[in-house]
Amino acid sequence: MKRVAFTAAAVALSLSIVGCSGGANGTEVSESSPEPETTTMVETPPEPESEAGTGTEMQETDAEQQGDESETREMEADTMRMSIDGTDVTVEWEDNQAVAELQALVADAPLTVDLSMYGGFEQVGPLGTYLTSSDAQTTTSAGDIVLYSGNQIVVFYGSNSWAYTRLGHITSQSAEGMAELLSNGDVSITIAQQ
Repeated sequence: MKRVAFTAAAVALSLSIVGCSGGANGTEVSESSPEPETTTMVETPPEPESEAGTGTEMQETDAEQQGDESETREMEADTMRMSIDGTDVTVEWEDNQAVAELQALVADAPLTVDLSMYGGFEQVGPLGTYLTSSDAQTTTSAGDIVLYSGNQIVVFYGSNSWAYTRLGHITSQSAEGMAELLSNGDVSITIAQQ
């Protein structure tokens, strides 16, 4: 009886070993046989977003900033106007501290500055006060308006390379138009609140 029980136990054990080794009909599976594939679900954590956000958000943010900058320029153009000897010109003003101070300067009353010809490419005149300068090496072109030495305003009808603080650019006149306005003798400019 003990022997029959032992034989039955041995057969059961051998069947379970064959079943575990992957043989369907009791044959052994060779080591080169691939393991059955199992799918493991691994949850990948989301990538941390940078302070600026994802690529799409960054593009949207860049577009919004460019739109804001355009609106700021338009707002500044709408809040200050300029004329040269009575001829109104359209100016695209820079977004910097000097322009903000110039706007404050003309908030209550227009500012008229007498300019003098200089160097055959510009007209220069004293503002009567100092503005915050952020000079950088600049090559100017006709229509550029810059701050020189913190207290001189310069309007170009030609080109020069020097360290200036940019104030704006006259967009309503070509180079020829600027030469007509500025190259025939001293002029006065008036900057006023719109």
